[in-house]
Amino acid sequence: MTTSAAQHASAPAGPHRGLTEAEAARRLAAHGRNEVAAVRTVPLYARVLAQLRDALILVLLGAVVLTLAIGDHADAVVIALVIVVNTTVGVAQEIRADNAVAALSALSAPNARVLRDSSPGEVPAAEVVPGDVLLLGEGDIVAADAELAEASALLVDESMLTGESVAVDKAPGVRLSAGTVIVRGRGVAMVTATGADSALGRIAALLDGRREPTPLQRRLGALGRVLAAVTLALCLVVFVLGLARGLAAGTMAVTAISLAVAAVPESLPAVVTLSLALGARRMADRHALVRRLPAVETLGSVTVLATDKTGTLTEGRMVVQHVWTPRVTFDFFGVGYEPEGDVRVEGRRPTSDELDPVRELLTVTALCNDAGLRPPQDSSDEEHRWTAVGDPMEAALLAAAAKAGCADQAGLHRERPRRDEAPFDSVRKRMTTLHTTPSGQVLVCLKGAPEVVLDPAILGERPDLLHGARQEAALLAAHGYRVLAVASGTRDDVPSRAAEAESGLRLLGLVAISDPPKPHAAATLAACRAAGITPVLITGDHPATARAIATRVGLLDDDHLGERVVTGPDVAAGRITDLTDVRVFARTTPQQKLDIVEAWRSRGEITAMTGDGVNDGPALRQADIGVAMGRRGTEVARQAADLVLTDDELSTVVAAVEEGRRVYDNIRRFLVYGLAGGAAEILVMLVGPLLGLALPLRAGQILWINLLTHGLTGVAMGAEPVAPGAMRRPPRPPGQQILGDGAWQRLLLLAVVVTASSLGAGVVARHWGLPWQSVLFLALLAAQLGVVLGLRTRLLTRQNLFLPLSVLASILLAVAALYVPFLQAVLDTEPVGWTGGGLAAMAAVTAGAAARLSRTTFHKEPRR
Repeated sequence: MTTSAAQHASAPAGPHRGLTEAEAARRLAAHGRNEVAAVRTVPLYARVLAQLRDALILVLLGAVVLTLAIGDHADAVVIALVIVVNTTVGVAQEIRADNAVAALSALSAPNARVLRDSSPGEVPAAEVVPGDVLLLGEGDIVAADAELAEASALLVDESMLTGESVAVDKAPGVRLSAGTVIVRGRGVAMVTATGADSALGRIAALLDGRREPTPLQRRLGALGRVLAAVTLALCLVVFVLGLARGLAAGTMAVTAISLAVAAVPESLPAVVTLSLALGARRMADRHALVRRLPAVETLGSVTVLATDKTGTLTEGRMVVQHVWTPRVTFDFFGVGYEPEGDVRVEGRRPTSDELDPVRELLTVTALCNDAGLRPPQDSSDEEHRWTAVGDPMEAALLAAAAKAGCADQAGLHRERPRRDEAPFDSVRKRMTTLHTTPSGQVLVCLKGAPEVVLDPAILGERPDLLHGARQEAALLAAHGYRVLAVASGTRDDVPSRAAEAESGLRLLGLVAISDPPKPHAAATLAACRAAGITPVLITGDHPATARAIATRVGLLDDDHLGERVVTGPDVAAGRITDLTDVRVFARTTPQQKLDIVEAWRSRGEITAMTGDGVNDGPALRQADIGVAMGRRGTEVARQAADLVLTDDELSTVVAAVEEGRRVYDNIRRFLVYGLAGGAAEILVMLVGPLLGLALPLRAGQILWINLLTHGLTGVAMGAEPVAPGAMRRPPRPPGQQILGDGAWQRLLLLAVVVTASSLGAGVVARHWGLPWQSVLFLALLAAQLGVVLGLRTRLLTRQNLFLPLSVLASILLAVAALYVPFLQAVLDTEPVGWTGGGLAAMAAVTAGAAARLSRTTFHKEPRR
């Protein structure tokens, strides 16, 4: 609350005495604290169990049991380490994000000024109770639902509840909603509802319900179940065939279990977690706070982006954009409330003489004005932004006056002090002030709604001029602007009341004010379209304003300009049969936002919802991914969201989509590589005996190959850079399986090539009298490493040097298995010589070439 507002609010005019402290304490105990249901703290054990319930993690836990059963403690430790790291990273990211959101919440905990025991005082907003008398002044947040008893020029910003960008006048007898903000005037109100019974509480109730799994979690869960069943079946076949060939049951049991362990890509959870964590870190550097790691990938799946208007597509700050005078129209440029910017006439800078009429008009609006501009106080003050003190529209007029070169407001008031005023209210729809000029005359300054001001009873102008002004005002209003008419006059004597001077005035012109689109809003939506994402605007604002903004940011292009804006009442009346056919909604309620999101989801689309208001909370929770604004966003919106934009820039969402697509591409790439390698190992064990290789590989050799190919090398694939053109392709179809779009064909091709090249090396080595089993072991490992490099988007890129280094390390460890005496004894290997090494290198080159070829052969380029 500002100082002046507090002084005004400290002494209500009526007979209000307020509650006694004792009665307030009794009601607090009866009704509870004035809080929306507190966010339940998730205990650490619950977070850990949630991570361990993942289907693939359950498969790995089974692999740990099997490896322990065959005495392979080293591999059991490696797999267990993967589980621990995956769980730790996931839990740590959730806790870090929750702590960051809690810090944002602490900054927004307000106090309330109430009357108790007949004396004004401040209490925490959470301790306000029904029956309390609220003393409201400029800048206050209304602590609870209340009925207004007294009001003086009271203007309330309800955008966080309704999405309406223009503040609303309030008169005694109307209701105020919790969470709204007093931008001008003062008032006294009686609290009628608190906590869950308030407007905030009723909307928050719509947030109840468990979060559904993300698309990635659903796809990986299904894959884990299929993978476990198929792997066990194939390993059972290997076991039975071994027994049929007369091999010992114990040997075949150990071999089958080893194959089962090798076939499971145990690095997959680590790859997924690393990819998501790297994405979350990159996004944090770009002002996006990820609250749940899977949300990173979900953005890459998004097919529909449902966005709010105020503060998301628009600046959330009123700006004068046009000034019409009877002689010429001026265009104003600049950002927010900054008192700097250009003034243009027909695209050029006006001369000093041409500026005279607009300076006269804006001088009058600066005098007939109760707002102020506050310069940035320090380096953290909203990134050095000027802010409005009081009515945002009046602050916009002050910024425009500074751009036009008018004297500063303080100087104007010193030169022409205010004598009297008739304040703006919802009945008069105009404000008039009287000022003493240096010559001793009285200057009358008036501004207000055109339908009221452009009246012969107020203006002494020609009928044709008034008719033209009305037409211009209607045109500007149709384009979504808030229009004010400005007039002035002089009097020799001071009227007894300011309202008596409202006649015979001279029309100075019209001012068109709006909450303009953010500079990058149009480019952001264009990038969404290029990426195949359908943008939809859902706002609580006026239909004309919604259409104007949608047109300016390109949401309604030339093909859709004829579409009408659908309103909440249209939806409520059932006049819209298919909500997914509409691109712009206005005057929507929180429940209707929820219905719109659900309509898209019921079609199988992956939806992202952006917003900052309390009214956006339910839709943010219902969407596949909710994106909240961190700076101006409400606590309800931040808690409902999966992603919080700390810079409030929608363009950050596009960066997040790109990051999500990178993550998904890397996961698919690893799956093709890991599953192809596992399938090749099983095929080698099945086909090898048919080629005269009785027991192609021993259990220890299989596990060593598995360790080197699925270890650091597999994890390094999760850090691969984004593919060129990732944001120029449509999102994958929502129903597409994780191995769709040609991935399973590539997997089968690579499995066959790796199997054939490895067995070929083994057969040749046997024919040449070389230690064929060791050659086969080295060739199978080298072929899989060749696939790793062949699947890269850019083969020779310097990005992610961790991958080639991990491949090199795996090669050195493979060679060590053949030449280090301890490893020779454990793995039952022997040196292969240069000839054997050459055969393995040929297998690697063959598999690598097949991987490069498969990237284009089986990939189906989406048609636009």
